[in-house]
Amino acid sequence: MISWNDFEKIEMRVGTVLEANDFPKAKNPAYQLVIDFGEYGVRKSSAQITKLYEKEQLVGKQVIAVVNFPPKQIANFMSECLVLGVIGESKEVVLLQPDRPVPNGLRIA
Repeated sequence: MISWNDFEKIEMRVGTVLEANDFPKAKNPAYQLVIDFGEYGVRKSSAQITKLYEKEQLVGKQVIAVVNFPPKQIANFMSECLVLGVIGESKEVVLLQPDRPVPNGLRIA
């Protein structure tokens, strides 16, 4: 069990995908995403979501990500946030997202 204080340390925020690109150097199939978090800036993320999503359908989609992890080097790419999703039985990832448009940067609580 974690405490409420532990949970409050995790910065989960809503952002809109600006770009989705192939990531051929990733060990597992992934996209390189560029996400706008409003006043929290634009950040990059490597996301293993290729089984259920095409690059073209990701642009403009709002997602939820953890934005206060330290950057992580993945192959030749620096991932600056962790996009959240539900892992299915076949290891496909379904993105978490708001059910209606909201301003980028809002915090999940």
